[in-house]
Amino acid sequence: MSGENSDSATCSETTLTVNGKPHTLLVDHRRVLLDVLREDLDLWGARKGCDHGQCGACTVLVDGRRVNSCLLLAVALDGSEVRTVEGLGGDGGELHPLQQAFLDRDAFQCGYCTPGQLCSALGMLDEAAAGHPSRVTDDTPDGRPAPGRPVPLDRDEIRERLNGNLCRCGAYPRIVDAVEDVIR
Repeated sequence: MSGENSDSATCSETTLTVNGKPHTLLVDHRRVLLDVLREDLDLWGARKGCDHGQCGACTVLVDGRRVNSCLLLAVALDGSEVRTVEGLGGDGGELHPLQQAFLDRDAFQCGYCTPGQLCSALGMLDEAAAGHPSRVTDDTPDGRPAPGRPVPLDRDEIRERLNGNLCRCGAYPRIVDAVEDVIR
């Protein structure tokens, strides 16, 4: 659909850097990032689950923050950097430590949610390192979260931060185990 209709009233040239590679596409204004990734760039890792931002199967990182790609209009992201599960590993094909931990811990069953779980976990690790509190983050003695100080990640903190990513197979305990392996 991206190159088919060049009507400037309904399409815009949009540049996205995806997994380190720039892509300039003519994108219909109504298309979401998930569809552009899958249909135009052949990046099938992010999954189409609920199409309502409720399951997390489509989670990717945009400018370093985890997002539900089924909810974001691609043209609104012009100039953004997008990282998908395909971009987690190294150039030589080696796995990202989170990917390896998921394998080691058998933190997936059917695998449908795994790409979104991995991207969400990576985003969550960066958020905690930057000091962003969650609902369960312990407060400082004066009752406020310590701004800018890394948030220690225990099992409750990990579960809370990943709670927007659903796994129908119930691999949650092993997912938490895998994340714990990476932060140790």
